[in-house]
Amino acid sequence: MSIVTIQLGQCGNQIGYEVFNAICSDFHSTHGLCSKKENESYQEACKERFFSEEKTGVPVAQAVLVDMEPKVISQTLSMAARSGHWKYDHQSHFCQKQGSGNNWANGYSVHGPRYREVIMNLVQKEAEKCDRLSGFFTVMSMAGGTGSGMGAFVTQCLRDAFPTSFILNQVIWPYGTGEVIVQNYNSVLTLSHLYQSSDALLVHENDAIHKICAQLMNIKKISFRDVNQVIAHQLGSVFQPTYSSEGASQYSRSPLGDLMESLVPHPEFKMLGLRNIPQMSENSLAYSTFTWPGLIKHLRQMLIANAKMEEGIDWQVRPPLPGHPVPPKASPNKALHFNTSIANLVVLRGKDVQSVDLGGFRDPALYTSWLNPQEAFNIWKTPRAFNKYEKSASLVSNSQFLLKLMDNIVGKAWNMFASKAYVHQYTKFGIEEEDFLDCFTTLEQVISSYASL
Repeated sequence: MSIVTIQLGQCGNQIGYEVFNAICSDFHSTHGLCSKKENESYQEACKERFFSEEKTGVPVAQAVLVDMEPKVISQTLSMAARSGHWKYDHQSHFCQKQGSGNNWANGYSVHGPRYREVIMNLVQKEAEKCDRLSGFFTVMSMAGGTGSGMGAFVTQCLRDAFPTSFILNQVIWPYGTGEVIVQNYNSVLTLSHLYQSSDALLVHENDAIHKICAQLMNIKKISFRDVNQVIAHQLGSVFQPTYSSEGASQYSRSPLGDLMESLVPHPEFKMLGLRNIPQMSENSLAYSTFTWPGLIKHLRQMLIANAKMEEGIDWQVRPPLPGHPVPPKASPNKALHFNTSIANLVVLRGKDVQSVDLGGFRDPALYTSWLNPQEAFNIWKTPRAFNKYEKSASLVSNSQFLLKLMDNIVGKAWNMFASKAYVHQYTKFGIEEEDFLDCFTTLEQVISSYASL
């Protein structure tokens, strides 16, 4: 089944491009470490998910590109075409000349309704090219105007037009130090609206990815492209084909459906985080060897201690012991506390995946008490290696990992709102104070649900 990707705003278009690039380079990589037959069925499944064939033989990305400024889209289209390995359909993009000026309300209330028909026609055309549609994968930032405001609007339109398709929003959480003065408003508005119409939100934090670039990839001057490539690698590590059940003879056909079924057992909880190990520069990789027990041990502790990467994990954090009184629930601001999960999915790729012991992830202590741990944990695997790593593991987790960040961003936005700072920028485009209050209420509810796990 096919996924239609919708790239929104500057950030969404740049990351979307890197995702297709990572998928394509993995598709063509020669060190798959598996049989020729295995490799062919993997490539076939990958093509079906992300690309449609052209007469010229160059795969065409199943994607719609949307931005309110033309520059990024034209760069993205030409970079893809120049690669020679894949390209975008030159009819499948929409851009204007004026931008949204980092104003969520402008993207949501003005540009969204104005261009709804054109954008939804492009989406409809892409969807019709698919033999079977698994759903939509939108890529957007929360801080700006087009990606966040238009993104929230387009997601609502997708929900109306395709009520039975899955919608996964990949959202970029802004740098804590700030790129845009109103980023906390934009983020609160985006999150609360997506929560109403999306099936799940997959969140990447700029700060965490920046650290990975600096400490694991050893990049001295970190550019947005470096950050985007790490995000793309992590996404590819989950969305490339896998066997989603023991003894399956063919690659999973419905990647988004399988993801939702594994990770979103209740509509109140739809925040997903992604960890991937190992991650390192080409130079370091040549001198490194990995064992599955070592990778899995690190990945489990990253989950428990809510660490974003394998360096600097706090090994002191432990799950509560069965039969012992559970310590009082930590407030969202308490730094050292155990990260309770609702559901986890581990994706293993590469050599000897059949022999990996994942018993540690089945420990009931990791999960909330109202779910059966057997149902809360799933494994996908394939003997086909991903990109340049002979063994790699990814963890997609529905857990308390965002609690502190959400509490923080809602708190900052509320302080600004209480003093009416910049609110007039939104009211002039039709977003009233009541709308803000509704959004705060929605997110307070999400925070309290996750905090009480």
